[in-house]
Amino acid sequence: MKKACFPGSFDPFTKGHEDVVRRGLTLFDEVVIAVGVNSTKQSMFDLEARLRHIRSLFADEKRVSVVTYSGLTVDFCKQHNCTNILRGLRDAKDFHYEHPIALLNRDMADVETVFVLPDPSLMAINSTIIREIFKNGGKIDAYVTNMHQLVN
Repeated sequence: MKKACFPGSFDPFTKGHEDVVRRGLTLFDEVVIAVGVNSTKQSMFDLEARLRHIRSLFADEKRVSVVTYSGLTVDFCKQHNCTNILRGLRDAKDFHYEHPIALLNRDMADVETVFVLPDPSLMAINSTIIREIFKNGGKIDAYVTNMHQLVN
């Protein structure tokens, strides 16, 4: 069974993230969405709200699970029997950031990273930008499915 870990803070989990998971399901038997907990990082959206939001998106998909983790992603992969890490690449900047991490993850734990490209219509979606739009009173429903799950 091929099992992939899709790690991130997902603050918020965007339509781009959702697309990466759905593409991952065509490649893997199971995808574990691993929501990273970093005590030094201030999140905009509450952890429980993010988990509830992501779980609502995949409520009908038995091959997707959503859990939290801290520490090294490769350690999480070992603990959860994930043979791969799933990552989305929007542009060359993402690749330059992700490439050395993928090489080190493979070296440290023999965990292969698989990169997928999101739908072109979603490539501009970036959680940092989405947070800024939201923080300044803009609507983000076009970029985040089931937005109400995050703010209620």
